Amino acid sequence: MMRSFMIHRSLLFLIFYFIFSHAVAQSPVKQHGQLQVKGTQLCDQHGQPVTLRGVSYGWHNWWPRFYNKKVVKTLARDWHCTVVRAAMGVEPDGGYLTNRQRAMDCVTQVVEAAIKQNIYVIIDWHAHQLHPKEARAFFSEMAQRYGHYPHVIYELCNEPVEDTWRDLKKYATPIIDEIRKYDPDNLILMGCPHWDQDIHLAADSPLKGYDNLMYTVHFYAATHGETLRQRTEEAIKQGLPVFISECGFMEASGDGPIDSDSQQQWLALCERYGLSWLCWSVSDKAETCSMLLPSAKSTGPWRDDVLSPYGRMVKQLLATYNNTKKSKR
Repeated sequence: MMRSFMIHRSLLFLIFYFIFSHAVAQSPVKQHGQLQVKGTQLCDQHGQPVTLRGVSYGWHNWWPRFYNKKVVKTLARDWHCTVVRAAMGVEPDGGYLTNRQRAMDCVTQVVEAAIKQNIYVIIDWHAHQLHPKEARAFFSEMAQRYGHYPHVIYELCNEPVEDTWRDLKKYATPIIDEIRKYDPDNLILMGCPHWDQDIHLAADSPLKGYDNLMYTVHFYAATHGETLRQRTEEAIKQGLPVFISECGFMEASGDGPIDSDSQQQWLALCERYGLSWLCWSVSDKAETCSMLLPSAKSTGPWRDDVLSPYGRMVKQLLATYNNTKKSKR
């Protein structure tokens, strides 16, 4: 009788252990809590290094069908994402400037679903030009609505093209100040000139007086090779905290062949410095970087036969890195 009881208790313990372990693995925010920047490293609430890895949605105005809670659940649970990025298109047809309500509906669905799934979420002002007045109002609203959740990350601008670093600093300062009125501690990401390539300019003259601020680099492995890797590494050595908020393993156009050698070198760099990264994109366009086929359901979950070759690759990478690498960081 006693032996039977002990076996039964041991089995219950094992079941509880596996359920608990699975829950922790699927709940990055429960595990890491409030993010903070220490030196060049993103850290958790206890000051321990943390690396986030996930995927970016495609432009909301072209792929709104994926901006829903069931897709977020699929990305969190099936794809093992610890972070997703809501890429709210600002300028193009149907973007925030011409259809604010749809933009807000798409973004808030993703943000609120990410909070429910306990993963981190980037609110991305996905623009190539500066719109300081509109951006300030938008981030003010987001900070007031979601600033008390540790899940939220703000990305102030996506891939500025023609703007100088001086112009970008002038743009960023009042927006950061506005966010900090309502949210004193969540992570803020700032882009740099020339499609987020000129990280050396930010390293030479970073924004002063702000905590929990990181600077974004975007790479597409078949276009951006050793030159940008060296530039990124030098910026980190200068003390600049870097976050890869968008990347791909094909050409910068989003199309063309995958460069496996450059991809591996980029991932090695990210591991060496604990750089977080998100792959582009959750979309179904007929191009290499789209992770889904048009036959993929708008709500997930997705079988592998509705994923593109690139989508299957990213899903496997996330499973590998976020499950086997987490114990090393």
